[in-house]
Amino acid sequence: MPSTSANVLIYAEDWAIKLQESLDEPTKWKNICEVVYSDARVVNNPYRTDPTAVTYSRGTPYSFEQIVQTNESVTISTDRLIAEHIDRADLSQTPYAVQMEVASRQGIILNEAIETQVYANHANFTDFGAGDIAGGTVGDTATITVSNTNIDDIIRHIKRVFNVAAAQSLFARNGASIVWRAADLERIEGFMQANGFASADLALRNGAQEQSATGIYFMGVTHYSSQLLAANHVFASVNKASHLYILRSVYGQVVVDEKDPNLLSGISVTSRVTFAPMVWNNLDDVVLDVNVA
Repeated sequence: MPSTSANVLIYAEDWAIKLQESLDEPTKWKNICEVVYSDARVVNNPYRTDPTAVTYSRGTPYSFEQIVQTNESVTISTDRLIAEHIDRADLSQTPYAVQMEVASRQGIILNEAIETQVYANHANFTDFGAGDIAGGTVGDTATITVSNTNIDDIIRHIKRVFNVAAAQSLFARNGASIVWRAADLERIEGFMQANGFASADLALRNGAQEQSATGIYFMGVTHYSSQLLAANHVFASVNKASHLYILRSVYGQVVVDEKDPNLLSGISVTSRVTFAPMVWNNLDDVVLDVNVA
């Protein structure tokens, strides 16, 4: 008969597999961010100022420009942790499927913690506000009251900002995403149903229900909704312009202590992520903080 320790070990391995499955589930940040798994503490991203093309007259001396290089860095140090205690009697009386559901929930909650921080980083995005949908230059912080009549204007002007930033090739290669509030996505569905032919037919027949992995593709942009957005902020970006660094060695790992941790009869199960969202200086023009009322 296997020992209690052996049973716990098998359980721990199964728990880790289930946790990793949940962490591997499609999430919005895996679609919209450039995700880098690394064991480095500090990631450096040096960039240089572009030289200027000058007018040249044949037969005349020219002047050199100095190469100016600037270094940016990010420290992978944002930690989120879940630690749960399971009483030893509960462990023996709880069905296996329920235990695996607990493991799955830990993975989902950690993924949501990462997504929350991606959006909470909006102070490092480029502002986009009411003045920008009136044709102004990007950088307005005045809030937009999103409505059924201006939702298409917002999308068009966001794309204009991407074009002004000379991001057409990046946009064409990676696409772009907007993460709305639930009420805003409902307005997009209404707009789709009220306008056009093919899009209206599709939206009327099937609705415009967002799929967690794929979102809703409309007007050349993929649209998502999230309850994790910071209040009064919507996220818009060319995909892969925002970076997310995740510490490889702890992501998807689980620690099980089966020896009555803290003198509590039972086991503890702890999972953790360490990460850092980052928008580098040479890409922040196409990662927008859409200020909304």
